[in-house]
This record gives sequence, structure tokens and C-alpha cells, in this order.
Amino acid sequence: MSIEQTILKLREELRQHNYNYYVLDNPTISDFEFDQKLKELQKLESEHPEFFDPNSPSQRVGGEVTKDFKTIQHDYRMYSLDNSYSKEDLLDWEKRIKKIVDGNLQFSCELKYDGASMSLTYEKGKLLRAVTRGDGIQGDEVTANVKTIKSVPLQLKGNYPERFDIRGEIVLPIKGFQKMNEERISNGEEPYRNPRNTASGSLKLQDSAEVAKRPLECLLYSLKGPNLNIETQIEGLEKARSWGFKVPSEAKLAKSVDEILEYVNYWDKNRHSLPYEIDGVVIKVNSLFLQEELGFTAKAPRWAMAYKFKAEQVSTVLKSISYQVGRTGAITPVANLEPVLLAGTIVKRASLHNADQIEKIDVRVGDHVFVEKGGEIIPKIISVDLSKRGKDSAPTQYIDYCPECSTKLIRKEGEAQHYCPNYTGCNPQIVGRIQHYISRKAMDIEGLGAETVSLLVQEGLISDYSDLYELNQSQLIPLERMAEKSADNLIKGIEASKEIPFERVLFALGIRYVGETVAKKLAKHYKTIDAIINASMDELVNVEEIGDKIAESVREFFDSEVNRGIIERLRQFGVQLEISAEKLAHQTNKLQGRSFVVSGVFESVSRDELKKLIEDNGGKVGSSISSKTSFVVAGDKMGPSKLQKANALGIPIIDEYKFKEMLI
Repeated sequence: MSIEQTILKLREELRQHNYNYYVLDNPTISDFEFDQKLKELQKLESEHPEFFDPNSPSQRVGGEVTKDFKTIQHDYRMYSLDNSYSKEDLLDWEKRIKKIVDGNLQFSCELKYDGASMSLTYEKGKLLRAVTRGDGIQGDEVTANVKTIKSVPLQLKGNYPERFDIRGEIVLPIKGFQKMNEERISNGEEPYRNPRNTASGSLKLQDSAEVAKRPLECLLYSLKGPNLNIETQIEGLEKARSWGFKVPSEAKLAKSVDEILEYVNYWDKNRHSLPYEIDGVVIKVNSLFLQEELGFTAKAPRWAMAYKFKAEQVSTVLKSISYQVGRTGAITPVANLEPVLLAGTIVKRASLHNADQIEKIDVRVGDHVFVEKGGEIIPKIISVDLSKRGKDSAPTQYIDYCPECSTKLIRKEGEAQHYCPNYTGCNPQIVGRIQHYISRKAMDIEGLGAETVSLLVQEGLISDYSDLYELNQSQLIPLERMAEKSADNLIKGIEASKEIPFERVLFALGIRYVGETVAKKLAKHYKTIDAIINASMDELVNVEEIGDKIAESVREFFDSEVNRGIIERLRQFGVQLEISAEKLAHQTNKLQGRSFVVSGVFESVSRDELKKLIEDNGGKVGSSISSKTSFVVAGDKMGPSKLQKANALGIPIIDEYKFKEMLI
């Protein structure tokens, strides 16, 4: 046998043993025998570098150092999930689904693992890259670190697609977490707080050899890609398992909401018997065809729902109330608590939301309060234990003046929050606006973080986000922790932000109530910043999904001389303040005022491409047929109830080719 054949044989053997041990939990050789084979392979590869393979089992030991994790755009967006907490929530969800799709609904029920979301891309059976969830649109590439996780296959087996993504969670099993903490305590170090945060933090360690020492696992649950030849979610899980992925076996098919609840109740009681932490159950429409029919809202798939287990509650003491100022000037009262362990983390603070909430639960300093994590994420005070309240307790008096700049607070009629109106002189507002401007979903300025923004404002180098474009290296290098290379990267990051498209710039400006979706709608409708600046209240309200509150906020922002001055400076520096000519070339108003419902399978164009064509040409895509629908674009397998409803309402039904003629 040649050297190359010996190396290939050893790699295949080690892959199989690795799969048996970490995926099947059924080892067929001892750890010693595995290590001997691995050492033999490493020796041969070292002596014969011409046979190097980045996906060899020998590469799992780590050793690659990553200083900067590259930002990568996901091929398929990673959405969040809507949450439910009761049978009523699930029945409402089922009712919404039945309004959109036909047929007998079945659901996949899967455990909701509490870990770090991950997207793995495979090409020709080899791991191409691993990317964190990030903001769902783009994340950080952590391939070197993920390669060290033994349950992640570097080479697939069986009949797998040419290229696809698979989603899952990187988790730290409870036993492994406990062992890590025992070692830290014996070394006199602070123990880690919980498995989830430890798993997430592990993925961003710079030295992959350190990641390799941690007993991380990767549990997979969702396939994405073209031509997968899979019809259901459950079938997808089975296929992924056959290719070598660690797919937990607890998934189950349910045919009704009652069967879903049986599954939920079982795992709510038995979750502590699992080797991993879970915080609920994920329910999905099982048919992938129906998933495609249902589509997505701006934030979540319509075809999936997370059922969250009842949040854990604990009692502690409210020591004091402090007040935070946000970038819009909104004041948030914060409860400072006697530290308490809650759902695996030490909680010291909880939001009190606003003056109405404080008054509603009549919470006072010194009270014994009950705290829970909303959706097991954000701590909040639920109620007060009045039996333990002291006789000299006095009601909480909400502050009248800004805790940062001492300006008199205002509260607009019909609004819950108090605001500091000192827009240009209140430091947290100034810093907050700039931090929002540079954030990943906005201008995504690499090399510039929240702490650096605070430092730049503190040193008087910037006072608004347009000042960023005048910074130079000589100003930056003297700053704390700012070497020449860091300063150079920051300047390059600021320069690169000039290429960020207009809709994201509009979001970055930080106009109150103008989130990502609203910014896109305004940019698409008006095309340029000047058109928005000159739009009246009445004109703004006529834009789809723009109500009085948003329109009033937009007008207030652009009526400010300070803001208009900042916009002019951004214009001079070359920031994109209009939709690019290239993008405009693909957009028309040919379908303006028309609403389309897309249903079925198409030959010449994918459903997503069809929806994009509608929107790029000024039309609106609806999810269900109503009297406001202008046309139904029907493909193969269109549901009979949709056809019946369209005919009953007299709505024209056209095929993809007839639709394309409308664009000529």
C-alpha cells in the first residue's frame, strides 16, 4: 500500500470511529487505540505535506489563531422565531396558517436547545465554512474553531447534495460544563455562569487549540439549499443523520395541537433528564412545500413557532432604582437587586420599564420582589411580596430631571416613557446615536466598537456621527489601546461605510420608530433623502405601513436644523443618500398600487424571485387572498381553497408567463 493510500485509509477509519463515538455514542475501539491511529496519521501527514487535507481528522486538534473574525453574509437568512406560551397561542397560530394554506396540516416537534446558533456550509461533502447567526443577515466566520468540535463532520458520507447549509446549535453538555467549572474552582478561578454563554464565548476564542479542549457539541436541525429532494422537515432530519450529522432523536411528528401539547408537557417535566439544556420546544409545519407557501414576516417564519417553558421565578430584595438614558432620550428605570441565581445566571439588575409599571406593581426600594426572565432572557420584576414590606416604606417617586444632564424631563400625551429633550447636550444620547450608527445592521463600521465611540466623544474628537469621517490616524493613535494598525483599520472601516446602501443609512440615522423595515419602505418609496426631507405629513402617511406616529417622528427629525446640517456633512463625505443607479435600473412603478398573492410551484422562476420582481416593480406581495388582492400568480400545486376563494371574489388568476408580460 502506498503512503497516500495509507493516509487515506487512516483518515477514513478515524472518521468512522469519530462518528461512532461522538454521534452514535457507540465506540468500537478504545481511546488509546484511537489516539495511536491519530498519531500515526499526524506523523505521515507531517512527513508528506503534499497530501495535506484541511478536512483531515488530524485538523481537529486546533492550533489556528484567528485575530479578526470575518463577517460573512448568509446564503439563506437566519430568522428569529415567534414565541408562544399557551394552547391558545398555538391555536391562534394554527388558525393563521389555515387562512393561507390548504391541506391536512402536520407538525414536527423538536427540542429547543439553549446554545449558540450556527450555520454550516458544505460543498462536495466537505465543510466549507461555519458562520455564527449574527444579526440573521450576516455573522462571523468561526470555521477554525468549529472544526475542533468532534460531532461536526468534516467529510460527509452517503448521497448528499452538491452544496447546502445546515443549521443548528453549538451546546455545552451539562456534565462537560460541570467538569470545566470543577477544574476552574480547583485552580482558584471564577466558575463559568452557564453552559449557553460559555458555548457562545468559546466560538470567539482566538486560539482554536483552546476551543478543542472544551467538550462542545453541535446539534443540527434544519437544511437549506436548492434541489435537496426533501419533502418534509422530519425527512430532512433523517437525511442529515444519514450523512453523518448529530441530529437528536427526540423529534416527533404531531397531527394536531393536542399532540403538540402532549410533547411540550412531556419535555417540560423531563427536560432535566437530557444531557443538554433546553428552554422550550420548536414546532414547524412539516411539509416544506407548505413552509414555502407560508413564507416569512419581516422577522420570523410564519410556519414555525417556539413554545417556551414557563419562566423560573425567584425572590430577592430591591436595593435601589437607577435611571438610564437611551439614544432617543427615553428614560428606563432599572431595579438594582440583591444578586440571585436565576435560570443559570446571576441576576443583579432588572428593567422596570416606565413610571406606569412602577405604579402598577407599586414596587419600592427595600421590597422583597419576585423576578423572572421574560422568555428566559431578560429579567423583569413580576410582583412584590407585600407580607415582607416594612411599615416605614414610601411609594417610589419617579424622577423629574435627567440623571445625566439635569434637564427637565417631558412625557408626551399617550406615551408611557419620559424623555430628556436635551438632544445635543445629553452625553448618553450623543454616544448612543453614534453607537447605533456604527452597528452591524446599520453602517457596520469594522474596527469601531461601543467603548471606542464613548472614548472618542469623551476626548472631544466627535460629537455626532458625521464627525467620524474627519478622523485621522494622528488623532487616534494617542488614545488608550489604539495602536497604529487598529487606527488604520478604523479609518478603513469608516471609509468603507460610504458604500453602505441608502436604506441602511436611513436606518443608521436613528430616527425614532424607523427600524430596518420602515427604513426600507421609505427608501424604496422616496428613492432619495431629499425627497423624504421634503415630504409632508400627509404624503408620509400615504406610504404603505407608515402611520401618524412614524410620520410625525420623521418630520420632527428632518425639521431639526441640527439634523439637516449633519445630513449635509454626510453628503459631502460621500455617504449614500439615495438608491444607487444600478439598483434603480432594476426597479419600476409598473405594478404600483397592485397587490399579488403567489401560490404554487413555478417553472421559469423561483417563488422568491417572483416576489422580488413584484416588489422591485412597485407591487405588494400578500400572504392571503382578500378583496384587496389584484392578482393571484398561480403555479403547479396551488391549493384548491385558494382557487375557490379567488374565483368567489372575482380575482384574476394568472400564470408566471402572463405575469412577466405585465413587466414588458
